Amino acid sequence: MINLEQSQSEFAKILVAACVRRGFLEQLHAGIPPVTHSGDCDDVRVIDATGREIRWSQVSRISDDEMRVLISGIVNRVHTFLARTLFSATDDEAFFKAISRAAEPWTKGWDEPQYLANFLMPSTDEPL
Repeated sequence: MINLEQSQSEFAKILVAACVRRGFLEQLHAGIPPVTHSGDCDDVRVIDATGREIRWSQVSRISDDEMRVLISGIVNRVHTFLARTLFSATDDEAFFKAISRAAEPWTKGWDEPQYLANFLMPSTDEPL
């Protein structure tokens, strides 16, 4: 069960692993990565069907349809996760066990999350 003793950072990692990482993003990530000698893909180009050569850093890598599937899946997973954890009237032990099995193998190697002081509320000095 997720309780007050469990850290916010651990909860954030579990939520992201369960609701974002294990969804459609996995299919997008499963492709063949380009070979790069520079290490930052600055030396990688994509040639489209019209013969245009596009730098890797300028290529849109997710289509509008894929973005719709990705966001819809994340929203549905977050909704279900919150309904079965924070907004649940009862403890759902089977769900908590499933979360642990699914998320913990990934989250153990992740960096600690950073608190973003200006998240969605930039200071007056920052452009929107």
